[in-house]
Amino acid sequence: QVQLVESGGGSVQAGGSLRLSCEFSEYTYSKHCMGWFRQVPGKEREGVAAIEGDGSTNYADSVKGRFTISKDNAKNTLYLQMVGLKPEDTAMYYCAADCSFNSYGQGTQVTVSS
Repeated sequence: QVQLVESGGGSVQAGGSLRLSCEFSEYTYSKHCMGWFRQVPGKEREGVAAIEGDGSTNYADSVKGRFTISKDNAKNTLYLQMVGLKPEDTAMYYCAADCSFNSYGQGTQVTVSS
């Protein structure tokens, strides 16, 4: 069973930056689409960013130009660099071993204050 462990969340002011990390247990997952999604209590999850096995990326319109997804295959780690954070980015962020977001970690909280 895949294991994913997110870290790097925290509380920042609007305009600030954070880098989320996700260590995953299986190298093979990096050969396929992986991604990040976020969820606020009472709302549906929102796909934020995805990275394919070939390195191509996709982003939600709400984060384009501010968030960057990347991965380090040698370290089995997925990243999400977030700059220009806004209060509406406040959510629990999860990394997923697939882009249907069926397998994911415990999440890391991001809180952005105005």
